This record gives sequence, structure tokens and C-alpha cells, in this order.
Amino acid sequence: MTRFRDRSDAGRQLAQALREHAAPDVVVVGIARGGVPVAYEVAHRLSAPLDVVVIRKLGLPGQEELAMGAVGPGGTQVRNAHVLHLLHVPEPVIQQVADRELREAETRERAYRRGRTPEPLGGRAVILVDDGLATGASMRTAVRAVRALDPARIVVAVPTGSPATCDMLREDADEVLCLTSTDWFFAVGQFYEEFPETSDDEVRELLSRAAHEARDADDGNVTHAPAGR
Repeated sequence: MTRFRDRSDAGRQLAQALREHAAPDVVVVGIARGGVPVAYEVAHRLSAPLDVVVIRKLGLPGQEELAMGAVGPGGTQVRNAHVLHLLHVPEPVIQQVADRELREAETRERAYRRGRTPEPLGGRAVILVDDGLATGASMRTAVRAVRALDPARIVVAVPTGSPATCDMLREDADEVLCLTSTDWFFAVGQFYEEFPETSDDEVRELLSRAAHEARDADDGNVTHAPAGR
């Protein structure tokens, strides 16, 4: 079973598998927070710009750990039909939670970008990256949100994922790349030797670093990956 040392190592291996996708029109988008360290390595090695998308879980009021679904940019939602039907959650309750989480997602995206404008995705090939796929709700929401921006193509790329979830995503994305997918999948973290929570500061720092590298490339300067990465 393939194991990754950490998210950076997973990103380097993922970039190797994605090298044929390197092209001037490609943009890499990491799902915050854990997907951004993986996406940074992919973007760096494909010489592609890096951006971020924030997807928020819709927690059931009073039982927030129970997900009713997820919400992303533009109010795009993926709902857990089983939970909603079983618990008879009223539509106004769902929408109230969705509106609150959407505001939080938009606030976080602005904070992560630090005033930089979002990468335009229309007509471009978008590689959506996360650190792994468990239920796939966040990635499905991200794919649908990006699809609304009319990209030329959407590639979902993850180091690991549940076989059923990777297959499900093929209904939404143009291509799905899961480096490791096994029937013995229990959680994303089982495939990593080190799997700490990614901080907001780390997301901001990596996005800022990627933006500086892109400017250096435009100016004709050569940028090397930091030592140990």
C-alpha cells in the first residue's frame, strides 16, 4: 500500500502523475485547507498558477458533526439526501445553515488570497486537488462550482481516495486521478505518515509563495523549490 510521508510528498508524487497535463492554460485549485499543500507542489512542478476554493460542511443544527451536505462558491450545494430524508430537515433550516456557511467560505477565501484576485477559470483546464477523498462531498461541491464558471476541462486529482468515491466523481469531472485507491480504505489519514491539520497561516503562506513564483516566472527569473520540499 502506497504511503505518503506528508502532504508535500503526496503533492510531488501527484505532480509526477500529472506531468502530461502541463500546459499554458492549466490552473491548479486546492481545496482548503488540507488540499492546498498538495496543490502547491502540483502547481509548482507543472509551472501553473495556484488558487484556492473553500468548501464548508452543512452541519445539522445541534449535531454539527453530522453533515447535511456541503456548500461552495456561488452557493453551489451538494446535499446528503439520506440524512435530510431520515431526519426530515425543513428546507428553511438547510438554507439558513447554507447561507451562514457560504458567508464564512467567502470570508476565508478573501483572507487566504490577501487581496489577490481569483484566477479566471473560464476556458481553462482546471486541476482540482485535495489531500484525499472520503465521502467526496467537498470535491463534488467544488467540481460543480467550478463547472459553473465554464472551464474547458476539470481534472480531479488526489493522492488517495475511496474506490467508490473516486468512481462517483467520474460522473462530475472530465477525469479523475486517484494515485492510491483500495478496498481497505477507512480514512484519508491512514495513507500518510504525518497528517497534521493544515493551518490557515500555512494556506496563506503557500498561496503567497505561489503568487511570488508566478511573478518571478513572468519576469524571466528562475525559481527553485525550497530546500526539503
